[in-house]
Amino acid sequence: MAGKNQTLILEFLLLGLPISSEYHLLFYALLLAMYLTTLLGNLLIILLVRLDSHLHTPMYLFLSNLSFSDLCFSSVTMPKLLQNMQSQVPTISYAGCLTQLYFFMVFGDMESFLLVVMAYDRYVAICFPLHYTSIMSTKFCASLVLLLWMLTISHALLHTLLMARLSFCEKNVILHFFCDISALLKLSCSDIYVNELMIFIMGGIISIIPFLLIVMSYVRIFFSILKVPSSQDIHKVFSTCGSHLSVVTLFYGTIIGLYLCPSGNNSTVKEISMAMMYTVVTPMLNPFIYSLRNRDMKRALIRVIFSKKISL
Repeated sequence: MAGKNQTLILEFLLLGLPISSEYHLLFYALLLAMYLTTLLGNLLIILLVRLDSHLHTPMYLFLSNLSFSDLCFSSVTMPKLLQNMQSQVPTISYAGCLTQLYFFMVFGDMESFLLVVMAYDRYVAICFPLHYTSIMSTKFCASLVLLLWMLTISHALLHTLLMARLSFCEKNVILHFFCDISALLKLSCSDIYVNELMIFIMGGIISIIPFLLIVMSYVRIFFSILKVPSSQDIHKVFSTCGSHLSVVTLFYGTIIGLYLCPSGNNSTVKEISMAMMYTVVTPMLNPFIYSLRNRDMKRALIRVIFSKKISL
């Protein structure tokens, strides 16, 4: 009897953004501009780190990977959202939905991990400046980045395979603008206990532990500068850590606001708004934060521009 009541779901309907039709075109233009800004800003950082030898340091190796992750993270959801905003039937295939879920988790997890290693990089640079070169060697940093990519790919694959084993019955409307894992679980007519258990366990490892490690790194940095409380040292710390702290605040602030501080009526509108923050707004703002608050990036941009002019 159960088999008779189940139908094979070949595609899902994405609810999209909860906006009225009169503002539809305005939001489409705004989101398109934000997405193009994200692409150009993050590509610029990747190219600067690649072209300028002064930026061939551990900090900028991590930053270029963060920019690549941000670029891909936004590209997982934004093109489909923009396409669906121009479509009468905003659908996504079952395979496309699982693919989107997989890459969304890969690049989302990678950003969380990269923020941790960037905090550790600043911790070593400020607390152990004489040993920085030996600790943060090129081989160590490259191996660390490779390990992080392997971890994120494995974690995303785990959740994607767990999702693929579930059955989806008559309901196929996803109350989101992308294939969010929690929205998909709500549609399943299978037992989702294992999925929820793995989300709880791995969520702590991927989100909470990295956040605590970042806090610990900056606590150690704070107590380190207290030992030599000069205005020059304090200014140096803020100049080197300010950009990273801003990005951490943006990324984890939205996650904490959504998952750790839920409102009494944690509505779909709130979930979508928070998701827009960390999938669209944060990847767009990161290049501005790192370029406007970073002298090395400004100097690298000037050197690259003038070198191109001279070569011409």
